[in-house]
Amino acid sequence: MNAFASSAASARPADIRAEVARLRKLATLLDAAFRIPGTKARWGLDTLIGLLPVGGTAIMVIPSLYIVWKSWSLGASQPVLARMLANVLIEAAADLVPVLGDIFDTAFKADLRNVALLEAHLGLSTP
Repeated sequence: MNAFASSAASARPADIRAEVARLRKLATLLDAAFRIPGTKARWGLDTLIGLLPVGGTAIMVIPSLYIVWKSWSLGASQPVLARMLANVLIEAAADLVPVLGDIFDTAFKADLRNVALLEAHLGLSTP
């Protein structure tokens, strides 16, 4: 167990819930902050900034990796972290394809998937 995870294990459940709630807000901003008018489809800053050729993808990997890092510090297991990194990698690779990658990014929502994985791992999932 790493130093961050051991301190997370001793953290109060309310503190852990608050941190996960902050991560969910960040993931929502990145993946689902805005609704496409006339539809139920949602998109976020990840899609918008991802429209910038190559640089947009590189920029948006940073907050995605931040979510993974915070999950690690909260004690997520190695298999959960591996799935999270795979989600980030899949999204980043797809994002390199102009237009189609942005459509995929809008549908895939790696950051929301990763927060859901963390919540499930910590037993914080809502039914």
